[in-house]
Amino acid sequence: MLRRNNVTLSGDPFGPVVMFAHGFGCSQETWSLIAPRFEADHRVVLFDHVGAGGSDWSAYDRTRYGELDGYARDVEEILDAIGAQDVVFVGHSVSAMIGVLAANLNPDRYRGLVLVSPSPRYINDGDYAGGFEHADIDALLDSLDANYLGWSRQTAPMIMGTPDRPTLGDRLSDSFCSVDPEIARHFARVTFTSDNRRDLGRVSVPTLVLQCRDDVIAPVAVGRYVHAAIAGSRFEMLDTTGHVPILSAPDDVAFHVRRFLS
Repeated sequence: MLRRNNVTLSGDPFGPVVMFAHGFGCSQETWSLIAPRFEADHRVVLFDHVGAGGSDWSAYDRTRYGELDGYARDVEEILDAIGAQDVVFVGHSVSAMIGVLAANLNPDRYRGLVLVSPSPRYINDGDYAGGFEHADIDALLDSLDANYLGWSRQTAPMIMGTPDRPTLGDRLSDSFCSVDPEIARHFARVTFTSDNRRDLGRVSVPTLVLQCRDDVIAPVAVGRYVHAAIAGSRFEMLDTTGHVPILSAPDDVAFHVRRFLS
């Protein structure tokens, strides 16, 4: 599974473990502005979800990855392979929920969770405001199915949410376009139709929720919902807009992760 998920190990081999997990359409490369800052005193674990980055795309199984639980099992298998315990898992976007699922599978392994721009459900449901109606998600998935590369070029700057820094939108777009389109379409459907609200109440490890302003994918109300649903969690509002603070505000993200680790 180290080859399957293109696992990269760096930093202090005897230090506490911090694992960084990327979001939809990205790869471990999106942590390049943050992960190296922890190498001096931590064992840093980076990886690619199957179908992204340098992972083994041939290992993609539509049944295994038909739910987010398959990705959570990958996380556990990676940590088993390197013999890691007392892990702090830092997950961005959909990987925030993958981290929740992994920690619920094996809570004794995890020292903490950092959930960056999390959403347990993207579709509105009664009093729950996830940010999208069913019709919105259907239209998004139809557009993605019809022309993934065109969708990526058009949508990435909106998701990035930093119109004053267009190079960041270009970087995210390039990342989206480097993913296998067929796998990305399936992963998108799994991501945007998932519902992990009940899983939040089962989290038993210390948790930090990092939220951005004006996030079109995971609005502030969603971040506060996650915070309220996880007993004893901490909530921090980052001084940036959009859905990808690991690129738009790496200093801010690294500061809060470092403070959480200590």
